[in-house]
Amino acid sequence: MTVTLLGATEIRRLAAELDVTPTKKLGQNFVVDANTVRKIVQAARVQPGERVVEVGPGLGSLTLAILEAGAAVTAVEIDHRLAARLPQTAAEHGVPEGMLKVVDADALRVMELPGEPTVLVANLPYNVSVPVLLHFLETFPYLQRGVVMVQAEVAERLAAKPGSKIYGSPSVKAAWYGEWKLTGNVSRQVFWPVPNVDSLLVGFDRSEGERGPVEERRRTFAIVDAAFNQRRKMLRQALSGLFGSSAAATEALTAAGVAPTARGEDLTVDDYQRIAQHATAIEGSGVSG
Repeated sequence: MTVTLLGATEIRRLAAELDVTPTKKLGQNFVVDANTVRKIVQAARVQPGERVVEVGPGLGSLTLAILEAGAAVTAVEIDHRLAARLPQTAAEHGVPEGMLKVVDADALRVMELPGEPTVLVANLPYNVSVPVLLHFLETFPYLQRGVVMVQAEVAERLAAKPGSKIYGSPSVKAAWYGEWKLTGNVSRQVFWPVPNVDSLLVGFDRSEGERGPVEERRRTFAIVDAAFNQRRKMLRQALSGLFGSSAAATEALTAAGVAPTARGEDLTVDDYQRIAQHATAIEGSGVSG
């Protein structure tokens, strides 16, 4: 049985049937172009027999493209109407029984995923894209790679390298889990409604093994947040509140081989991790996660 994709006319018909008006609150911009969803699936290197998790499947455009590639899908959808309709849409488009599992829930609160998917593919709402990505990478260690469509500015930040103006807290936290890179452009015209921002595809490949234990990650992320909350200041000043004093921050930075006069945007995730490791030896540093 061949899986067929949704067209623009059917997407609008489904939305009318469900009384769904795309909302800015939920970041709903439905993709109405078959070539675009196939492009996303191809960028994610989806293979037959894999299980993919999709966040925010909406009316099912991207879902069907993933299923068309021969992968099984675990779809996480916060809108109850869309979650309830998706299995019927899949059946109507030739999806074999058992290939789609729908989780009717807020992606930020999901703690288990049926089938333990290894690939993440999604058109993520602009307002929650970074929190969702970090939550999934933290919570589901079996996720090995993925491609997501997000606001261009968000994608560029996730893939940014040290030293650039757009390098920030999301860049470092994403790098904790693996390598990120931009994988494609997306026209505004493939969405309904047409958004007022540009979109990009950004992909990741997870690093082998865990970078460090949970407490070390939390300490590292706390240091990252403090550094970028005052990114114009030297690290010895930006981290002084977290460590209790500028002197204590200087001690930890020096021990980690980082210049106290450096700024947050100069450091790699490895640098931040070393600071966190040395911070544990400083009594009363406040860097406990």
